[in-house]
Amino acid sequence: MSLTFIIVLVIVGLLFFILEVLVIPGTSVAGVIGFVAIAVAVWQAWVQYGYETGLTVLGASLVGSIVCLWLSLRTNTWKRVSLKESIESKVNLIDGSIVYPGARGKSVSRLAPTGKVRFGSEDFEVQSQEGFVDQGQEVEVVKIEGNKITIKPL
Repeated sequence: MSLTFIIVLVIVGLLFFILEVLVIPGTSVAGVIGFVAIAVAVWQAWVQYGYETGLTVLGASLVGSIVCLWLSLRTNTWKRVSLKESIESKVNLIDGSIVYPGARGKSVSRLAPTGKVRFGSEDFEVQSQEGFVDQGQEVEVVKIEGNKITIKPL
C-alpha cells in the first residue's frame, strides 16, 4: 500500500468523522467507517513503513481529528441547522362557555383512554377517567386542569 493511499485513507476517515459529528449525530455508519479508515491507514503505515511512519500517521490522525472537530464546532454550523422558532401552540384552548365541569358532549373518536370529544360544534382532546370509551358515546366533563379535560362516560 502506497503512502499516498494511506494519506487518502486518513483524509476519508476525517471526512466521515466530520460527517458523523455535524450531519448524522450518534454512533452510526459514518463514524464507524471513519474510525475504520483511520485505523487501517495507521496499521498499514506501521506494517509497510515501520515504527516512525506509523507513529507519524497516528499523531497526524489524532491532531487532524481534533482540528477538524474544533473547526466544525467553531463555525456557525450548529446555528445554521438548529431550530430558531419556538412553538407556542397548545392542544386545547378551552372556552369556559363551551367546556366546563358538567358539560356534556359526544365522543368523535374512540377514547383509549385519550381521544376527541365534540362539545357544541368544537372538538377537544380529552382523557377518559374510566378507561376506554367507544365512538359516539355521550360523555360528561369531570374536571379541567389547565388544558387537560377529563371526562367520564354517561
